[in-house]
Amino acid sequence: MQINRRSRRSIAVLAATAAFAVVLAGCSRGAPADEKNRTEASPGITDTSLTLGITSPLSGNAAGVGTCAVDGAVAYFGAKNAAGGIKFGDGKTRTVQIKAYDDGYDPQRAAGNFQQMNADGVFGAALSLGTPTNRAWREAATAEEFPQVLVQTGDPLFSDRTQSPWQLGLIPVYQQEGKAFGEMLAASGTRHSVAVLFQNDDFGKGYLEGFKEGIAGASNVEIVKEAGFEATATDINAQITDLASTKADVFLNAMSSLAPLVIGSLKQAAAVGWKPSLFLPSTSSSPALLTPSAAIGNFPAIYTTASSQSIASPAVQQSPDGKAFLDALHKYTKQDGIPAFPQCLWSWIGAAVLEEAFRTMEHPTRASFMEALRSISDFSAPFLLPGGDIDTTKDDLPAMSGVVILKHNGSGYEPVSGS
Repeated sequence: MQINRRSRRSIAVLAATAAFAVVLAGCSRGAPADEKNRTEASPGITDTSLTLGITSPLSGNAAGVGTCAVDGAVAYFGAKNAAGGIKFGDGKTRTVQIKAYDDGYDPQRAAGNFQQMNADGVFGAALSLGTPTNRAWREAATAEEFPQVLVQTGDPLFSDRTQSPWQLGLIPVYQQEGKAFGEMLAASGTRHSVAVLFQNDDFGKGYLEGFKEGIAGASNVEIVKEAGFEATATDINAQITDLASTKADVFLNAMSSLAPLVIGSLKQAAAVGWKPSLFLPSTSSSPALLTPSAAIGNFPAIYTTASSQSIASPAVQQSPDGKAFLDALHKYTKQDGIPAFPQCLWSWIGAAVLEEAFRTMEHPTRASFMEALRSISDFSAPFLLPGGDIDTTKDDLPAMSGVVILKHNGSGYEPVSGS
């Protein structure tokens, strides 16, 4: 039988294909079981390391708190890496690296930083600070299934699993803080007139929304004036002077961690002789803001809220957790002495929550990490107040959701009786 050239070529191709298939089968039979079942790793994680990104204001008005948001994590993982790393749920021991990106509290720059994280092959972002800056790339992170977790903003959107499946908040939502203040005034039994300064964004509006919910139905509390301001402002003296003209006995200062503006607002109140009780969000109540503004001497009472201890407390500084925190902070960052802002400590707490998730994530993937992170309950992270265990399993609450009202006693804050 005569075979033409085309047939010969066909037979040759079939023979080669069959031989290749035999080789593949042999390789498959000889492949170790862990290689056959190996899950393809997400970007940013290897068998020995994982890289996280943080976008935060490292320059501009919020540079102090923004730097703290990074430094707490750098210190925590610096100490862990030096001790040999963290054993993950898949059995591998890895070091955790932090890449910080400066957004200057500018939403557009924050969105650009997200794109840079992707280009840099970062596994995910954690502990980034700011409401407008985190909102600027939330939808993009969701679309790309990129973790944006334990964000340092009280925006409730980040803890809503339905709308934000790849996100999670760290600190209590602003509505919780505002509501706690309102409920305290409503329960006081005495009449109060309230003047409100609010940041004209989701932070300030959320805080005011919670406060109004707290005083709803209370006949003894009246908001006599509200004044808004933009986070990009350089001066808010006019708003303070206007609010002071009401002679309100309560000043609700719903302002985030914009240090120069916070200090300026408190100084202006003193300059015009306004001496109301002062209510400050947890993000802007640090000694670094109260001391230069002379707030402690001008306001008869200063209140804030907290869900964790304060490193400004000598007792906390001398505790085992306090010593470990300060030692690592001084060793691995440029922070000197006691940090001026609570975000350093919050970032350390958040890093402990991340470690807990790493210990239980079974695969080197973003999806496995999110599953582990969203399954934490009754976790006693360092520096939490009594009864404040971490719980990430709630559909609409951040990792830290307990709120306690504190009053300044002249040297520091202490819980208000019954809070």
